[in-house]
Amino acid sequence: MKRRLNMSIFPEGFLWGGALAANQVEGAYLEGGKGLTTVDLMPTGEKRWQIAIGKIDSFTPDENEFYPSHKAIDFYHHYKEDIALFAEMGFKALRVSISWARIFPNGNDETPNEAGLQFYDDLFDELLKHKIEPVVTMAHFDVPVHLVEAYGSWKSRELVGFFETYAKTIFTRYKDKVKYWMTFNEINMLLHMPFVGAGLVFKEGENETQIKYQAAHHQLIASARAVKACHEIIPDAKIGCMLAAGQTYPYTCNPDDIYKAMEKDRESFFFIDVQSRGEYPGYAKRFFKDNNLTIEMEDEDAELLKNHTVDYIGFSYYASRTTSTDPEILKDKTSGNVFGSVTNPYLETSEWGWTIDPKGFRITANQLYDRYQKPLFVVENGLGANDEINAEGIINDDYRIDYLKQHIAEMGQAIEDGVDIIGYTSWGPIDIVSASTGEMKKRYGYIYVDRDNGGNGTLKRTKKKSFDWYKSVIASNGEAL
Repeated sequence: MKRRLNMSIFPEGFLWGGALAANQVEGAYLEGGKGLTTVDLMPTGEKRWQIAIGKIDSFTPDENEFYPSHKAIDFYHHYKEDIALFAEMGFKALRVSISWARIFPNGNDETPNEAGLQFYDDLFDELLKHKIEPVVTMAHFDVPVHLVEAYGSWKSRELVGFFETYAKTIFTRYKDKVKYWMTFNEINMLLHMPFVGAGLVFKEGENETQIKYQAAHHQLIASARAVKACHEIIPDAKIGCMLAAGQTYPYTCNPDDIYKAMEKDRESFFFIDVQSRGEYPGYAKRFFKDNNLTIEMEDEDAELLKNHTVDYIGFSYYASRTTSTDPEILKDKTSGNVFGSVTNPYLETSEWGWTIDPKGFRITANQLYDRYQKPLFVVENGLGANDEINAEGIINDDYRIDYLKQHIAEMGQAIEDGVDIIGYTSWGPIDIVSASTGEMKKRYGYIYVDRDNGGNGTLKRTKKKSFDWYKSVIASNGEAL
């Protein structure tokens, strides 16, 4: 990254921090009146992926299975200790999510659960005490199980109203504490892990594509209603959407490869095009027509989407993707990432098969800003790795420092390119349960948590080498990489 005397590339007030999700950290899965959520039905092991894609046969946890979300890292009871560590690093922001089922245990209760509301009051108060800005995701991969059983989750239009009630409840309660909001985490994940993204369960013979895009419409309408409510209840707040981002490269300059790469990107852009531009793009309408999909919409939907677009674009970036139209090349795929990708011969991969592409981060940020011309917020980026504690009790995670250093440098280059970026909250600043695999050994944090894949361990928190490195990055506003 270029250096300029006594001047950081990163703007003054840049929101450095980290990002967490309730279902991956809180634990206490039925404590304080909380209801069962979709992630509470996802065990470790072979069944996890089948459930993630909507092949689930029971809405009750099996006592013979291990469910990592039930205890997770017990942030519910450790949040003060953990926030103190984040404050020691100098965090300016912490992205968290509210569990819908902590506020409305069934998702559609007549009155909210006061114990759940109070927990997040206490959490936000603790953050603000340490001068850490809460950045709050309203729906991060958890739907109250009752809504799945009774309504089919986001298959049903009725969830729009339930979500709007939830949104208005939390906006009203936390209007003096939270100024940055996001509606649905990685909303495009609905297409790839439909149970995780939207609580969708499929029966034999159903048209899954039809169901997914109808559910997507319901989430997009719910998001627009939430934006409207947020602007009315908290006029000085900012509310954004959130995309699992990553540029798709064509494997060759064959125009067929280039067009296919564009189509793969559009699968994701579709959601943000609607949330940011306020209407269904032409390519989506053609896709629906070509695939005989009929999306049921109500008369006021078009106006609602047009008039209540988001203030900023939140996005995660872990890896770029590569695609081809050559069947032989398609056989050579990377493992690990939910988004399918052929192996890029120019790039290395992580232990979990995720492509490592710092330059792709800059490309992705430029692409999003060119497309939407709205501020961006990098709300997830990081490296999952199997960290080892040495004989002296030290965790030397130089590989993580190297990954983050390269990515932050490229983010700085994107800012120099003219991209407006609000902040950077790296994923999992403390070790958390992996959303995709349910593992603990896939660690992202600057802080090690003593817990293994089977749920064993003391939950003791230990600083890694990256802890002091990130502290220095924040203190220097990105200059000391």
